Amino acid sequence: MKTVQDYIRTIPDFPHEGIMFRDVTTLFADPRGFRMAIDQMLHPYAGLQIDKVVGLEARGFILGGAIAHQLSKGFVPIRKKGKLPGATIEQAYTLEYGEAVVEIHDDAIQAGETVLIVDDLLATGGTAEAGIKLIERLGGKIISCSFIIDLPDLGGRAKLEAMGMDVQALCAYAGD
Repeated sequence: MKTVQDYIRTIPDFPHEGIMFRDVTTLFADPRGFRMAIDQMLHPYAGLQIDKVVGLEARGFILGGAIAHQLSKGFVPIRKKGKLPGATIEQAYTLEYGEAVVEIHDDAIQAGETVLIVDDLLATGGTAEAGIKLIERLGGKIISCSFIIDLPDLGGRAKLEAMGMDVQALCAYAGD
């Protein structure tokens, strides 16, 4: 029987030499694989109250939309700066080689709403940390951060857990 990891393609030396890129587009393209991933991402939250699903740009939109649909809940995108219309709040974060800024609509989450954060990959945790800070500034209560892939050697899980977050991932790749 196949696992989610069986649907993920590895592309060596992308986007830079020495990087083993974990490509989830092959998982998304396969109906069984995609369904399996969504079902498994939902499983830890059965019976929990979730008001909103937040997807981190960009593959988190695909996962978050599907999960929000399954839960019959609203979906909220966290996007790169300048991509959302209307009033937003922003959060800068550090990348491996520089900085970036993400935004959320300032009315996307109401104080006290419970939130599930979703993305495809957890590496250093910078994007997720920025998303957490935005949601908390709006008064949201994050119940968990859910990913398909964890790259534990890059420290993202440890960073998010040190912030008091529950972190779930369907699979992990060591040494990446």
